[in-house]
Amino acid sequence: MLPAAHRLRRSVDFERAVRRGVRAGRSTVVVHLSEDLEGDARPQVGFVVSKAVGNAVHRNLVKRRLRAATAARLNMLPEHGRAVVRALPASAAATFDALSDDLDRGLDRAVRRLHERAGVDR
Repeated sequence: MLPAAHRLRRSVDFERAVRRGVRAGRSTVVVHLSEDLEGDARPQVGFVVSKAVGNAVHRNLVKRRLRAATAARLNMLPEHGRAVVRALPASAAATFDALSDDLDRGLDRAVRRLHERAGVDR
């Protein structure tokens, strides 16, 4: 389970991560990642699972799987990282292993892009 301290809750935080961050897409998820150097020094993650994924049963199943997979991967994120994981319609039919694999690759690519951007900005 994803600890409460590592969850994004406010819509402003979701918006900042999506608009100011980098994006990495896979077949089942899209990862948006930004850094909030003024915020807490712990990574936070939020999830977006729209009705395009399926009915409430499918959406909740996808959310539970993504939360569990993300909890095991918090160490991949930067200390001040704010990530939004958006589930795509293909996630409803994906297994936990497939979602985990796509999440791994998406997070890895997003972190690399964030570091590249920081190197250019600095």
